[in-house]
Amino acid sequence: MQPLDTAQLIALAGALGWASGIRLYLVILLTGLAGFMGWLVLPQGLHLLAHPVVLGASGFMVFVEFFADKIPGLDSLWDVVHTVIRIPAGAALAAGVFGADSGLMALLAALMGGALAATSHTAKATTRAAINTSPEPFSNVGASLVEDSVVPAGLWLAIAHPLVFVFMLVLMLALSVWLIRICWRYLRQLFARVARIFSGKPDTGPAPAFTLKSPFSKND
Repeated sequence: MQPLDTAQLIALAGALGWASGIRLYLVILLTGLAGFMGWLVLPQGLHLLAHPVVLGASGFMVFVEFFADKIPGLDSLWDVVHTVIRIPAGAALAAGVFGADSGLMALLAALMGGALAATSHTAKATTRAAINTSPEPFSNVGASLVEDSVVPAGLWLAIAHPLVFVFMLVLMLALSVWLIRICWRYLRQLFARVARIFSGKPDTGPAPAFTLKSPFSKND
């Protein structure tokens, strides 16, 4: 195995930050397992992830999260609790890629990782909250399975094809911003309607429908 080059390190830092906002424990488990099994030369700042205790703890949390994330309502509660965990963890993991070599690069990586984790976490949380307003559970499970898949795929792509990953990451960020905007607008309308009902005011409008409009639509 060869040490990671600069492009791979930058892509890995971005991947760790972005993926931590979606599946933090899976990120820790896969990264640590890659180092433990000898599949990847981990940077010095990430060596702790390959410790057997860390692998065992992260594996257990992956098992718990796999099921918690597929139960409507519980998944949103899980997201709320992990708002204060995923974002700083994403920053710390991204900084760990450069932490042992360069203080400046570690700081820049931490800022990038925290921002990416915050964006992906917000997109995940708002999207799942909007999906949970639907009475059927299948869209919730489907969204969760997609998240289970994109995290390992993103981590692999960052190492195997770093430039392709960076391009895909830009597209994912644009998609995340669009999802946050659409889902937050829907949830705001829903909360306003519920507030009117509980305040005793007449509910004159129809219930808002959750639809994913094209980002190229001219209507706001």
